[in-house]
Amino acid sequence: MSQQQMSARKQQELQTQYSNYKNNLQQIAQKIGDVEQEAEEHKLVLETLEPLPGERKCFRLINGVLVERTVKDVVPALRMNSDGLKKVLDDLLKQYKLKQDEMEKWKKKNNIQVVQQ
Repeated sequence: MSQQQMSARKQQELQTQYSNYKNNLQQIAQKIGDVEQEAEEHKLVLETLEPLPGERKCFRLINGVLVERTVKDVVPALRMNSDGLKKVLDDLLKQYKLKQDEMEKWKKKNNIQVVQQ
C-alpha cells in the first residue's frame, strides 16, 4: 500500500470519527430540547393547578387513557415527574459537555481544523 493510499485511508477514518462526534452531539441536543419542552409543559400545568382547591376535579392522561382525578392527587405526581425531568436534563447537559470536551481533545490530538463552507 502506498503512502498516498494510507494517508487517504487515515483522512477517511478521521472524517468518519468527526461525523460520529457531530451526530452524537446532535442527538444529545435533540434529547435536551425534548426534555426541556416536556419540563416546560409540566411547569405550566403545575402553575395552573396549584392555586386551585384540592378537591376540584381534573383529568390526567395516563398511557393514552384520560382519567378523572382531583387536583390534590395530581399535583404531587406532577411535581415528582417535573423533578425527574430536571434530573434527566442535568444529566443530558453533563453528557453533552463531556462529549464536547472529548471531541475537542480528539481534534487537538489529531490536529483537526474545521473548515466552514
